[in-house]
Amino acid sequence: MLNDNQFEEKTIKRKEIYRGAIIDVMLDEVRLPNGDHAKRELVFHSGGVGIIAFDEQNRLLLVKQFRKPLEKTILEIPAGKIDPNESQTPERTAARELEEETGYRAENFQQVASMYLSPGFANEIMYIYHAIHLKKVLAPLAQDEEEVLELYALTLPQAKQAIADQLICDAKTIYAIQYWELMIKGK
Repeated sequence: MLNDNQFEEKTIKRKEIYRGAIIDVMLDEVRLPNGDHAKRELVFHSGGVGIIAFDEQNRLLLVKQFRKPLEKTILEIPAGKIDPNESQTPERTAARELEEETGYRAENFQQVASMYLSPGFANEIMYIYHAIHLKKVLAPLAQDEEEVLELYALTLPQAKQAIADQLICDAKTIYAIQYWELMIKGK
């Protein structure tokens, strides 16, 4: 097996391209393991959470929202960005996002996975939690001001059809549905 140093790209110079509310973009000049130089466009993000949650009828809770990069409306599991200005753990972010987006609270959260979404150019990590023992909240936390969401609850066959219809097309939600199928098979 090769030593990791044989793969490492050494940063020679970094140029800040953009600093935003959600992402920062940098352009790095790197020295490749073979000595050549290359440029790397990098996106830095504070990370996010996705929540796998089921209602009283064992339907997966999803939110419908417009996604500007896709120029379409899709269904997704509740999710949100870990705010770097808050001293929150990913689990606390998951609890906040679940309540804001669905009006439910969970008795506890079980971390299912963590994954880098696009490691070829971004450091964004997504923590996936299974929310356990949900209770509807009478006065839930308010949704983010810039979000327009609609709550949905789908059965497994409906969720699989939504994938086929491209209503569900993001990695975290497809992962959640695969996790659901594995939970059913494991019973």
